[in-house]
Amino acid sequence: MTTVEHTAAAGRPRAAGAGGARRPLTARIAARAGGGALRIFLVLVALFWLMPSVGLLLSSLRGPQRIASSGWWQVFTEPAQLTWDNYARLLSDGKVTGSLLTTAEITVPATLLVVALGSLAGYAFAWLDFPGRDGLFLVVVGLLVVPVQVALIPVAGLFGAVGLFETTAGVILFHTAFGLPFAVFLLRNFFAEIPRELLEAARLDGAGELRLFTRVVLPLGGPAIASLGIFQFLWVWNDMLIALIFADSGRPPITVALQQEVRQFGNNIDVLAPGAFLSMVVPLIVFFAFQRQFVSGVMAGAVK
Repeated sequence: MTTVEHTAAAGRPRAAGAGGARRPLTARIAARAGGGALRIFLVLVALFWLMPSVGLLLSSLRGPQRIASSGWWQVFTEPAQLTWDNYARLLSDGKVTGSLLTTAEITVPATLLVVALGSLAGYAFAWLDFPGRDGLFLVVVGLLVVPVQVALIPVAGLFGAVGLFETTAGVILFHTAFGLPFAVFLLRNFFAEIPRELLEAARLDGAGELRLFTRVVLPLGGPAIASLGIFQFLWVWNDMLIALIFADSGRPPITVALQQEVRQFGNNIDVLAPGAFLSMVVPLIVFFAFQRQFVSGVMAGAVK
């Protein structure tokens, strides 16, 4: 081969399918990020995300003088300052314990009602044929975009007329009404993915609709129902707007009680910190108790 041929060969570009072709920059970054560097980054993000919660916990275990004079990170150099006195004073306050009880009285029924009614309606929309089914389901989907603020004044007038204003039952009904559209939408789509052959086989065995719903649909829809229950519980437990307007001012939920403490005293962090942490730890316990079902429901919805 002559010198000219060598030069021409060297100047020709490689074929696209050659083994030495360079991968795109994004593919190389994704390949390198899949190792230990990505895990370290995610751990750092998780620690950064948990920092406010850790700071709230440590602040709730410090005395008021310590809180006013130094930051919560001082406990790592002086761990002897940690004390349970703030929690002892908080739990001896009947107003705070009563607010926690009121929050539970609102959250548990509102969650159970949404799960029960949403499951029944989701099954009906998925597997029962009745006139206007598709139109009604479109109405339910349309209700998802209605903001809560739009209904505050009309519902307040209605509750005042029927005697439900500033009552626990009124708050439960409000949360149930606004939680049902999402519940029906979620469960209907999940129940619709159940194989039709399975339901037909149960009907051939003599199962009625109620028995079919309780023995076949509910066990298969457990992950989606658990996910809905967690979402509804968190929404109702952490709500302050609805509770501030419709709840009994003499027995407010924990969110309203903490807001009243801020309004009255302003700087009583030794009361607010343990109260805020107690209001946060209950949803965390519920989430971790149903974490496996929640993840299963999310993954099942992603696959389907």
